[in-house]
Amino acid sequence: MGNVSHLVTRTAALQSSAEAGLESMPGKDRQFVTALARGLDILRAFHAGEGMLGNQEIAHRTGLPKPTVARLTHTLTELGYLNYIRRFRKYELGASVLALGYAAISSMDVRRASRQPLEQLAHSLNASTALGGRDRHSMIYLEACRGPSVVAITHDVGTRVPMATTAIGRAYLFTLPDVDRNKQIDAIRRRWRDDWSKVKAGLERSFKELADRGFCVTWGEWLPELCGVGAPLRNSDGTAAYAINASAPIYQISRDRLEADWGPRLVKVARDIRTGMAAPSTAAAPAPMRPMANGQRPPLAAMARR
Repeated sequence: MGNVSHLVTRTAALQSSAEAGLESMPGKDRQFVTALARGLDILRAFHAGEGMLGNQEIAHRTGLPKPTVARLTHTLTELGYLNYIRRFRKYELGASVLALGYAAISSMDVRRASRQPLEQLAHSLNASTALGGRDRHSMIYLEACRGPSVVAITHDVGTRVPMATTAIGRAYLFTLPDVDRNKQIDAIRRRWRDDWSKVKAGLERSFKELADRGFCVTWGEWLPELCGVGAPLRNSDGTAAYAINASAPIYQISRDRLEADWGPRLVKVARDIRTGMAAPSTAAAPAPMRPMANGQRPPLAAMARR
Protein backbone atom coordinates (compact mmCIF):
# COMPACT_ATOMS: atom_id res chain seq x y z
CA MET A 1 0.00 0.00 0.00
CA GLY A 2 2.94 2.33 -0.56
CA ASN A 3 1.00 4.12 -3.30
CA VAL A 4 -1.64 5.11 -0.77
CA SER A 5 1.07 6.49 1.51
CA HIS A 6 2.54 8.60 -1.28
CA LEU A 7 -0.87 9.86 -2.38
CA VAL A 8 -1.87 10.85 1.14
CA THR A 9 1.36 12.73 1.81
CA ARG A 10 1.41 14.48 -1.55
CA THR A 11 -2.26 15.45 -1.50
CA ALA A 12 -1.95 16.80 2.04
CA ALA A 13 0.89 19.05 0.92
CA LEU A 14 -0.94 20.31 -2.16
CA GLN A 15 -4.18 21.03 -0.33
CA SER A 16 -2.56 22.73 2.64
CA SER A 17 -0.43 24.90 0.33
CA ALA A 18 -3.65 26.42 -0.97
CA GLU A 19 -4.10 27.92 2.49
CA ALA A 20 -0.66 29.53 2.63
CA GLY A 21 -1.57 32.67 0.68
CA LEU A 22 -2.74 36.03 1.95
CA GLU A 23 -6.22 35.91 0.42
CA SER A 24 -7.85 36.36 3.83
CA MET A 25 -5.39 39.02 5.00
CA PRO A 26 -7.12 41.81 6.93
CA GLY A 27 -7.39 44.70 4.50
CA LYS A 28 -8.31 47.48 6.92
CA ASP A 29 -6.31 46.49 10.00
CA ARG A 30 -3.73 49.23 10.56
CA GLN A 31 -1.88 47.05 13.06
CA PHE A 32 -1.39 44.30 10.49
CA VAL A 33 2.19 44.17 9.13
CA THR A 34 1.97 42.83 5.57
CA ALA A 35 5.72 42.34 5.14
CA LEU A 36 5.86 40.13 8.24
CA ALA A 37 2.85 38.13 7.06
CA ARG A 38 4.48 37.55 3.69
CA GLY A 39 7.69 36.37 5.29
CA LEU A 40 5.78 33.89 7.41
CA ASP A 41 3.89 32.71 4.33
CA ILE A 42 7.25 31.91 2.72
CA LEU A 43 8.04 29.60 5.64
CA ARG A 44 4.56 28.06 5.48
CA ALA A 45 5.14 27.10 1.85
CA PHE A 46 7.41 24.26 3.01
CA HIS A 47 5.70 20.98 3.90
CA ALA A 48 6.73 17.84 5.70
CA GLY A 49 8.65 15.37 3.56
CA GLU A 50 9.00 17.61 0.51
CA GLY A 51 12.54 18.90 0.79
CA MET A 52 13.75 21.96 -1.10
CA LEU A 53 11.82 24.67 -2.93
CA GLY A 54 12.93 27.28 -5.43
CA ASN A 55 11.67 30.85 -5.66
CA GLN A 56 9.36 29.94 -8.55
CA GLU A 57 7.73 27.15 -6.54
CA ILE A 58 7.37 29.37 -3.49
CA ALA A 59 5.82 32.13 -5.62
CA HIS A 60 3.29 29.65 -6.99
CA ARG A 61 2.34 28.40 -3.54
CA THR A 62 2.04 31.80 -1.88
CA GLY A 63 0.64 33.81 -4.78
CA LEU A 64 3.38 36.41 -4.27
CA PRO A 65 5.37 37.96 -7.15
CA LYS A 66 8.66 36.22 -7.77
CA PRO A 67 10.78 39.38 -7.13
CA THR A 68 9.07 39.77 -3.74
CA VAL A 69 9.73 36.12 -2.98
CA ALA A 70 13.40 36.52 -3.92
CA ARG A 71 13.86 39.43 -1.51
CA LEU A 72 12.09 37.59 1.29
CA THR A 73 13.98 34.33 0.84
CA HIS A 74 17.26 36.28 0.85
CA THR A 75 16.27 38.00 4.11
CA LEU A 76 15.14 34.75 5.73
CA THR A 77 18.40 33.10 4.68
CA GLU A 78 20.43 35.88 6.26
CA LEU A 79 18.47 35.39 9.49
CA GLY A 80 18.95 31.61 9.50
CA TYR A 81 15.33 30.66 8.84
CA LEU A 82 16.20 29.30 5.40
CA ASN A 83 19.28 27.57 4.01
CA TYR A 84 20.21 28.22 0.39
CA ILE A 85 21.46 25.14 -1.44
CA ARG A 86 23.58 26.70 -4.15
CA ARG A 87 23.97 23.50 -6.16
CA PHE A 88 20.22 23.26 -6.75
CA ARG A 89 19.42 26.98 -6.46
CA LYS A 90 16.76 26.10 -3.92
CA TYR A 91 15.98 26.64 -0.25
CA GLU A 92 15.28 24.43 2.72
CA LEU A 93 14.09 25.34 6.20
CA GLY A 94 16.90 26.37 8.53
CA ALA A 95 17.71 25.60 12.15
CA SER A 96 16.07 28.81 13.40
CA VAL A 97 12.67 27.48 12.32
CA LEU A 98 13.30 24.26 14.21
CA ALA A 99 14.26 26.25 17.30
CA LEU A 100 11.00 28.18 17.20
CA GLY A 101 8.92 25.10 16.54
CA TYR A 102 10.56 23.07 19.27
CA ALA A 103 10.22 25.89 21.79
CA ALA A 104 6.49 26.05 21.08
CA ILE A 105 5.69 22.37 20.96
CA SER A 106 7.84 21.27 23.87
CA SER A 107 6.11 23.69 26.25
CA MET A 108 2.59 22.44 25.52
CA ASP A 109 0.96 20.62 28.42
CA VAL A 110 -1.58 19.17 26.01
CA ARG A 111 1.15 17.42 24.06
CA ARG A 112 2.73 16.01 27.21
CA ALA A 113 -0.62 14.70 28.41
CA SER A 114 -1.68 13.28 25.04
CA ARG A 115 1.41 11.34 24.07
CA GLN A 116 0.85 8.16 26.07
CA PRO A 117 -2.95 7.86 25.60
CA LEU A 118 -2.67 8.43 21.85
CA GLU A 119 0.19 5.96 21.53
CA GLN A 120 -1.71 3.30 23.47
CA LEU A 121 -4.81 3.83 21.32
CA ALA A 122 -2.79 3.67 18.10
CA HIS A 123 -1.30 0.32 19.12
CA SER A 124 -4.62 -1.03 20.34
CA LEU A 125 -6.45 -0.13 17.12
CA ASN A 126 -3.46 -0.56 14.80
CA ALA A 127 -4.31 2.87 13.47
CA SER A 128 -2.90 6.37 13.24
CA THR A 129 -3.81 8.80 16.00
CA ALA A 130 -3.08 12.49 16.32
CA LEU A 131 -3.53 15.65 18.34
CA GLY A 132 -4.24 18.75 16.29
CA GLY A 133 -4.53 22.50 16.73
CA ARG A 134 -5.61 25.25 14.35
CA ASP A 135 -3.31 26.62 11.68
CA ARG A 136 -5.37 29.32 9.96
CA HIS A 137 -8.11 27.30 8.26
CA SER A 138 -6.31 23.97 8.56
CA MET A 139 -5.41 21.65 11.41
CA ILE A 140 -1.74 21.05 12.18
CA TYR A 141 -0.61 17.87 13.93
CA LEU A 142 1.05 18.59 17.28
CA GLU A 143 1.45 14.90 18.09
CA ALA A 144 1.14 11.82 15.89
CA CYS A 145 1.33 8.10 16.69
CA ARG A 146 1.08 4.99 14.56
CA GLY A 147 0.18 1.39 15.31
CA PRO A 148 2.71 -1.41 14.87
CA SER A 149 1.81 -2.26 11.27
CA VAL A 150 0.39 0.97 9.90
CA VAL A 151 2.13 1.62 6.61
CA ALA A 152 -0.38 3.53 4.53
CA ILE A 153 -0.55 6.81 6.45
CA THR A 154 2.59 8.87 6.87
CA HIS A 155 1.26 11.94 8.67
CA ASP A 156 3.67 13.27 11.28
CA VAL A 157 4.10 16.21 13.61
CA GLY A 158 3.76 19.35 11.49
CA THR A 159 1.39 17.84 8.93
CA ARG A 160 -1.50 20.12 7.96
CA VAL A 161 -4.91 18.76 6.98
CA PRO A 162 -8.10 20.59 5.97
CA MET A 163 -10.40 21.71 8.75
CA ALA A 164 -13.58 21.42 6.70
CA THR A 165 -13.40 17.83 5.50
CA THR A 166 -11.59 15.90 8.24
CA ALA A 167 -12.91 14.47 11.49
CA ILE A 168 -10.22 16.23 13.52
CA GLY A 169 -11.05 19.58 11.92
CA ARG A 170 -14.79 19.26 12.46
CA ALA A 171 -14.28 18.20 16.06
CA TYR A 172 -12.13 21.29 16.60
CA LEU A 173 -14.78 23.55 15.07
CA PHE A 174 -17.44 22.05 17.30
CA THR A 175 -15.60 22.95 20.51
CA LEU A 176 -15.18 26.64 19.60
CA PRO A 177 -17.38 29.39 21.04
CA ASP A 178 -20.18 30.34 18.67
CA VAL A 179 -18.58 33.58 17.46
CA ASP A 180 -15.23 31.96 16.68
CA ARG A 181 -16.84 28.91 15.08
CA ASN A 182 -19.05 30.99 12.79
CA LYS A 183 -16.03 33.08 11.78
CA GLN A 184 -14.13 29.95 10.77
CA ILE A 185 -17.14 28.53 8.96
CA ASP A 186 -17.54 31.74 6.97
CA ALA A 187 -13.89 31.51 5.89
CA ILE A 188 -14.42 27.85 4.95
CA ARG A 189 -17.48 28.81 2.89
CA ARG A 190 -15.40 31.28 0.88
CA ARG A 191 -12.61 28.77 0.30
CA TRP A 192 -14.89 25.91 -0.65
CA ARG A 193 -17.42 27.99 -2.59
CA ASP A 194 -17.57 25.54 -5.53
CA ASP A 195 -18.33 22.60 -3.22
CA TRP A 196 -19.96 24.50 -0.39
CA SER A 197 -23.26 22.59 -0.41
CA LYS A 198 -21.44 19.28 0.03
CA VAL A 199 -19.07 20.65 2.67
CA LYS A 200 -21.92 22.32 4.57
CA ALA A 201 -23.88 19.07 4.66
CA GLY A 202 -20.82 17.24 6.00
CA LEU A 203 -20.28 19.84 8.71
CA GLU A 204 -23.90 19.73 9.80
CA ARG A 205 -23.88 15.93 9.97
CA SER A 206 -20.64 15.88 11.96
CA PHE A 207 -21.86 18.54 14.38
CA LYS A 208 -24.99 16.49 15.07
CA GLU A 209 -22.83 13.40 15.70
CA LEU A 210 -20.62 15.38 18.05
CA ALA A 211 -23.61 16.73 19.96
CA ASP A 212 -25.20 13.28 20.23
CA ARG A 213 -22.17 11.04 20.79
CA GLY A 214 -19.12 13.21 21.45
CA PHE A 215 -17.32 12.18 18.23
CA CYS A 216 -17.79 12.42 14.48
CA VAL A 217 -17.00 10.06 11.60
CA THR A 218 -15.64 10.89 8.16
CA TRP A 219 -15.54 8.35 5.38
CA GLY A 220 -13.51 9.30 2.32
CA GLU A 221 -14.51 12.97 2.55
CA TRP A 222 -11.02 14.42 2.45
CA LEU A 223 -9.23 11.62 0.61
CA PRO A 224 -11.25 8.72 -0.81
CA GLU A 225 -8.80 6.18 0.67
CA LEU A 226 -9.11 7.36 4.28
CA CYS A 227 -11.66 7.29 7.07
CA GLY A 228 -11.51 8.34 10.68
CA VAL A 229 -13.12 9.57 13.87
CA GLY A 230 -12.53 12.85 15.66
CA ALA A 231 -13.26 14.16 19.15
CA PRO A 232 -12.91 17.70 20.57
CA LEU A 233 -10.49 18.56 23.34
CA ARG A 234 -10.03 21.64 25.49
CA ASN A 235 -7.27 22.22 27.96
CA SER A 236 -8.00 21.95 31.66
CA ASP A 237 -9.03 25.59 32.12
CA GLY A 238 -11.02 25.71 28.89
CA THR A 239 -8.96 28.48 27.31
CA ALA A 240 -7.53 26.60 24.31
CA ALA A 241 -9.18 24.26 21.82
CA TYR A 242 -7.69 21.18 20.18
CA ALA A 243 -8.98 17.92 18.72
CA ILE A 244 -7.80 14.33 18.42
CA ASN A 245 -8.43 11.65 15.83
CA ALA A 246 -7.91 8.04 14.87
CA SER A 247 -7.68 7.23 11.16
CA ALA A 248 -7.01 4.34 8.85
CA PRO A 249 -7.37 3.30 5.21
CA ILE A 250 -10.96 2.45 4.33
CA TYR A 251 -10.04 -1.11 3.36
CA GLN A 252 -8.84 -1.74 6.94
CA ILE A 253 -11.98 -0.90 8.93
CA SER A 254 -15.77 -0.94 8.67
CA ARG A 255 -17.91 2.11 9.29
CA ASP A 256 -19.88 0.21 11.92
CA ARG A 257 -16.72 -0.42 13.90
CA LEU A 258 -15.71 3.22 13.63
CA GLU A 259 -19.00 4.23 15.20
CA ALA A 260 -19.38 1.44 17.76
CA ASP A 261 -15.78 1.01 18.91
CA TRP A 262 -13.29 3.62 17.75
CA GLY A 263 -15.46 6.67 18.46
CA PRO A 264 -16.31 5.86 22.10
CA ARG A 265 -12.69 4.92 22.78
CA LEU A 266 -11.51 8.22 21.33
CA VAL A 267 -13.93 10.13 23.55
CA LYS A 268 -12.47 8.33 26.59
CA VAL A 269 -8.94 9.22 25.45
CA ALA A 270 -9.98 12.89 25.21
CA ARG A 271 -11.18 12.72 28.83
CA ASP A 272 -7.94 11.07 29.91
CA ILE A 273 -5.87 13.77 28.21
CA ARG A 274 -7.87 16.54 29.85
CA THR A 275 -7.38 14.86 33.23
CA GLY A 276 -3.66 14.55 32.50
CA MET A 277 -3.38 18.24 31.70
CA ALA A 278 -4.98 19.12 35.02
CA ALA A 279 -2.53 16.93 36.95
CA PRO A 280 0.94 18.25 37.92
CA SER A 281 3.60 17.14 35.48
CA THR A 282 5.97 14.49 36.79
CA ALA A 283 7.97 14.22 33.60
CA ALA A 284 11.52 15.49 33.65
CA ALA A 285 11.16 16.78 30.11
CA PRO A 286 8.63 16.62 27.28
CA ALA A 287 8.95 13.98 24.60
CA PRO A 288 11.24 15.25 21.83
CA MET A 289 9.65 16.41 18.60
CA ARG A 290 10.14 13.81 15.91
CA PRO A 291 11.53 14.98 12.58
CA MET A 292 8.86 16.01 10.15
CA ALA A 293 8.20 13.38 7.86
CA ASN A 294 -19.36 18.41 25.90
CA GLY A 295 -22.23 20.57 25.78
CA GLN A 296 -24.63 20.33 22.83
CA ARG A 297 -24.06 22.87 20.11
CA PRO A 298 -26.81 24.65 18.23
CA PRO A 299 -27.21 23.91 14.51
CA LEU A 300 -25.26 26.02 12.07
CA ALA A 301 -27.69 28.88 11.95
CA ALA A 302 -25.24 31.12 10.19
CA MET A 303 -24.71 28.45 7.54
CA ALA A 304 -28.41 27.84 7.04
CA ARG A 305 -28.97 31.46 6.14
CA ARG A 306 -26.47 31.31 3.29
